[in-house]
Amino acid sequence: MNHPVRAYAFATLTPVVLIAVGAVAGGAWVWAAFLYMTLFTFGMDQLIRAMDPPADPTRELPAADGLSALLAILHFVLLALVIRALATGGLHPANWFALFAAAGLFFGQVSNSNAHELIHRTRRPLFELGKWVYISLLFGHHTSAHTKVHHRYAASRQDPNSARENEGFYAFSRRAWLGSFVEGYRAEKADLARRGTGGINPYVTYCAGALAFVAASAIVWGWAGLGAHLLLSWYATTQLLLSDYVQHYGLTRATRDNGKLEPVGPQHSWNAGHWFSRHLMLNAPRHSDHHAHPSRPYPALATHDDAPTLPSTLPAMAALALFPKLWRRVMNPVLARYKGRPA
Repeated sequence: MNHPVRAYAFATLTPVVLIAVGAVAGGAWVWAAFLYMTLFTFGMDQLIRAMDPPADPTRELPAADGLSALLAILHFVLLALVIRALATGGLHPANWFALFAAAGLFFGQVSNSNAHELIHRTRRPLFELGKWVYISLLFGHHTSAHTKVHHRYAASRQDPNSARENEGFYAFSRRAWLGSFVEGYRAEKADLARRGTGGINPYVTYCAGALAFVAASAIVWGWAGLGAHLLLSWYATTQLLLSDYVQHYGLTRATRDNGKLEPVGPQHSWNAGHWFSRHLMLNAPRHSDHHAHPSRPYPALATHDDAPTLPSTLPAMAALALFPKLWRRVMNPVLARYKGRPA
């Protein structure tokens, strides 16, 4: 797997096949998908200690955008198959849960990571694909909030999606969802006013598109389809908010004498170097380099030796964040040591 995109393709497309076949055929395929997204991923992170060759930020990587486009298109197919199976497939309750969990983890960790990549692409078709992936998961406003608010104010009080020290995930998630919706809208409204050319706020598309998706699920598969779509979207959005929570927890940017924030640096994002989950999530755990170079393709993201490192994988730390007391017990000493304070 010496091609820089091949390992990403294997890690991300394998669960597409497993979940799709599981949604159609059920049985062991459902459990294979569930185990792939949970125990297999965690186990591979422990077993593989491969070090990638140094990233070359100048290398053209058209295959990276090609894989992202393919994953986005497959996302819509997979979403429909899973909603259909959950709503009408007659699954055994245990198989229903396994399919829901596997698909929710995929949409939350892979589809969201891929959409995140696409909304940073300058080519309009790729951007639109990422935007509509978010809209299909009823989180379209993240397209604006992430690019126009989070990247500007990350690791500061002005950013709704940066978690403060000792802030629990559940309080953060409420603040982040509502705050990002409002601040993203304000940013788009300000941009429209600044350009002075008129036009429709993208939030019209985000809201109308979300309504269209849930209406389609309700029309095709009834109330059960509507419920399945809402549950999958909630689960996927929770995964995204968990990622945001973990990746900036307790890290803060200084305010300069002129009132402006210091530039975002490697020290303002938590990173993880585990090989398999990093490839599954399209290098999302190399978060510091993404903030330094938002338009850099995911295979070219590099490590920063001076960046703070999570004590475990990003998915594992996200799961830990669901238990605030345990999270603080594990993470606060790590944060204190990084900041040079007594643990």
